[in-house]
Amino acid sequence: MRSREMMLRAVELARKGSGNTAPNPCVGALLVRNGEVIGQGWHQARGGPHAEVVALEDARKAGRDPSGASLFVTLEPCNHYGATPPCTQSILDAGIKRVYVGTADPNPEAGGGGAAFLRQNGVPVEMGVQEGACLDLLRDFRCWHLEGRPYVRLKLAATLDGRIATCGGDSAWVSCHEAREDVHRLRKASQAVLVGGNTLYEDDPRLTPRIGSEEASRATPAVVATSRLPDRDSGLHLIRNRPEETIIWTTPQQARRPEAELLRSRGIRIWPLQERSDGSLDFASGLQRLYRELSCYYLLCEGGGRLALSLCEQGLADEIVYFLAPRILGDDQGRSAFAGRNVQEMGQALDYRIADYRGVGRDLRITLWPPLEPEKSGSGEHSSHGGS
Repeated sequence: MRSREMMLRAVELARKGSGNTAPNPCVGALLVRNGEVIGQGWHQARGGPHAEVVALEDARKAGRDPSGASLFVTLEPCNHYGATPPCTQSILDAGIKRVYVGTADPNPEAGGGGAAFLRQNGVPVEMGVQEGACLDLLRDFRCWHLEGRPYVRLKLAATLDGRIATCGGDSAWVSCHEAREDVHRLRKASQAVLVGGNTLYEDDPRLTPRIGSEEASRATPAVVATSRLPDRDSGLHLIRNRPEETIIWTTPQQARRPEAELLRSRGIRIWPLQERSDGSLDFASGLQRLYRELSCYYLLCEGGGRLALSLCEQGLADEIVYFLAPRILGDDQGRSAFAGRNVQEMGQALDYRIADYRGVGRDLRITLWPPLEPEKSGSGEHSSHGGS
């Protein structure tokens, strides 16, 4: 029980680096001797020292010798040279007597190497302590390194009856002012924002982060997924004011049309995506291209119900940020947060788990993740991160 408690403390440390370490993972570390924490640290930024080294330095700065202490670290220590030297050597040099690891490195080129090196040099290593919670820290890292694509956050704002707009398309405003400010912070933390064609034509969005009264000067690429290309001389904001920052995902047929060339002449990028059997675009290739060509680590989707459902069905909604407003439309024709399926049985539902929930103004912000991998979900090691 004590080792699990210490690992959860390391998990909380790791979360402090969230959003700042890409393309490296969030990692936390604790040094413990006789039940007392003598040093702690987390990976704070790309190129900076790893969590284990920060924890060792933290102990030394406090005048505490780390020799003979146990190390708790959420991710297997690295055993290779990169932007920093291998942490395994620092652990050996410090005289650490035992290492507790949350989870193995998911990188197939590195996984297992750090633990094996330490064991070969006489340091016992216990793997899989609170593995579920530690795997959750690597959700974005796994997207980058195993799938070669950005981590996708899907943002939705809906009424109590699950409507994101009225039957006529009016959605201003479902959520409260504080929730909308929260969305702008999500935009600021993203390298691209994705919407569907209906959102483009009906809402004419700017898709720029606006914090307080100021609009961020950083140009965040706007991505539009649509099978209907806009007109080159359209009055839409993205076409008129942000053409060089706009990417359109569309079908191969649309990408070959003269209208596509006219849009390209304005600086808009047209990326053809293959169609799936259900008629939706295959988004994985577009995401991989964003990651490869634009170093996009986090993408925020603010599309409508059909785009939201397509991302979920394709297994590409890594996180759902759902703002639930205490309002009721009661309109059977109102637009649903998720749309496009004909489901006969509850067993066909797409399952998610609640990772966090908290009040934002009058609204409730719920963060959801896909289920844990089956082999991890029954381990009893995972501790939920619900909040109030």
